[in-house]
Amino acid sequence: MVKVSLEFEDQRIKDSHVVTNLTDVIQFTLLGYQGGIQLRALLFCLISVVFCVTICGNLLIITLVATSKNLQTPMYSFISHLSVSDIIMPANIVPNMLYILLNNGGTISYIGCMTQFFIFCVSESFECLLLTVMSYDRYVAICNPLRYSSIMTSAQCVRLAFSSWFLSLFTAFIDTLSASRLKFCGPKIIDHLFCDLVPLQDIACSDTFHIKLQLYLLSIPFVGLPIMIIVISYVNIVRAVLQIPSNLSRQKAFSTCSSHLTVVFIFYSTLFSVYILPKSAQTSDTNKITSLLYTVFSPLINPFIYSFRNKDIKKAVQEIFPKN
Repeated sequence: MVKVSLEFEDQRIKDSHVVTNLTDVIQFTLLGYQGGIQLRALLFCLISVVFCVTICGNLLIITLVATSKNLQTPMYSFISHLSVSDIIMPANIVPNMLYILLNNGGTISYIGCMTQFFIFCVSESFECLLLTVMSYDRYVAICNPLRYSSIMTSAQCVRLAFSSWFLSLFTAFIDTLSASRLKFCGPKIIDHLFCDLVPLQDIACSDTFHIKLQLYLLSIPFVGLPIMIIVISYVNIVRAVLQIPSNLSRQKAFSTCSSHLTVVFIFYSTLFSVYILPKSAQTSDTNKITSLLYTVFSPLINPFIYSFRNKDIKKAVQEIFPKN
């Protein structure tokens, strides 16, 4: 009887130890990019420069839109919100990424990992929604120019922007809550540059079916529907532009849309390559390089594509920094 009791007690202790391993995650190890010291040093310098230019460029856009009277239009208002998102994304990921590159890996606390993932989700979801709003703005401006000022009022722009922020915060909360319910019983090593849902699923030992299902369901309103709206908007825009008799007017109309289309293509192509393509078509290093595109380089490119080649932006810059 005593022997049975002891065996039962030993099993209870073992079960308790397993439960502890499954639930009490203190920190994760991020491997980052495992390469030679020279390559990592080169990446460290490159990403550092890109990060500084990104922050400065997007802060300049926000300042110009806020201070210049010529830029008080819906399009530039949305661009300033995009710049806010393009500051949040790298500021959330790059500092820890640089530390990992410098030390050939590093640790991140469980709370820090979930926080990083939450902010990342907010920024990604917001950009999906904002790019859709901006396509609608271009549609109204080109297809209904006489009604543009009455449709895209200041109040309407504020509602569209803050609705995008609210929905992004909501979906990020749902995703982070799901990620926090994952159980980890093996080595807490994430073979990635930052905390993302896919690498977390890869090291989880609990069932991830419900999270994958949730991810696909949320992709409908945040990826599928936005792409559909963007495509429909630009089909109508192309039809309207082709009916314009003047070649000069057609070129001007297309030029106002080319920047937006370029950003949409870069954003969604990288997004699809990471989250939609089957895992058999990806390697760990490919996934890391692709993630650098939309977390580090895309926030740098956006201000240049959208604004710095724009005559209104150039004029606003000259007003702040006049030539002697």
